[in-house]
Amino acid sequence: MNSKYFSINEGGYSIRCKLYGTGAREYGRMVVYGHGFGGHKDTKAAERLAEKLLSKKKDVVLVTFDLPGHGEDAMRELHLSDCDAYLDLVIRHLREKFGAKELYANATSFGGYVFLDHIRQHGNPFRSVVLRCPAVEMQKVFTGLITEDHKKELSKGRPAMVGFDRKVRVTADYLRELEEHDLLTFDYSGLADSMLILQGTKDEIVPCEMVTSFADRNGLLCMTIEGADHRFQDPKKMDEAIKETIEFFDL
Repeated sequence: MNSKYFSINEGGYSIRCKLYGTGAREYGRMVVYGHGFGGHKDTKAAERLAEKLLSKKKDVVLVTFDLPGHGEDAMRELHLSDCDAYLDLVIRHLREKFGAKELYANATSFGGYVFLDHIRQHGNPFRSVVLRCPAVEMQKVFTGLITEDHKKELSKGRPAMVGFDRKVRVTADYLRELEEHDLLTFDYSGLADSMLILQGTKDEIVPCEMVTSFADRNGLLCMTIEGADHRFQDPKKMDEAIKETIEFFDL
């Protein structure tokens, strides 16, 4: 398996991307991976999925990218409009520059929210979608991440640095965006045959019931993985999730 970095410079944006492939001449099928809040394009979860996937399929590529304000991205603040623009540009670039004929999506946590919000606004561009622990009620999830000190900064009109490994600069405008981009107001039942949700029963960030209720409401296939936490830190749990992902893609 080979990997390389590239950038998409368009529309005033510079999107840092990473591609995993086998060096085949043509890649008709491409998987777009979306990382979680505070994550980045070099996430080990994406690399592990690529290893497993490309060991079986030589003509498939996996592409991951830094969301705004994440990883090596130059954006100073996080806004949902920029997240949507990034995903749209990545999709178009893979089709126009790489010649992708079929696109598949795999995203986790905040990345899952971004992908679902993109589908809400523009329709579904993917043949199959697999989401792991998606933050389907991101406003509630984010409330659990911010401290009293964060709230004080935001109330004064100043940005707050929120996150895990890398802190992300967010503003009160971002909180308002989360209210406006409510996934519960959209009917996703049309994706019942093309979407799989994987959810850990011990998820400490995105409650299991939140995700299973969302899936039930929309008639989506949801598979719970017993004992898995939000990041699927247990390698056996992660391998189980990857196995289910690859089988559902049926590449």
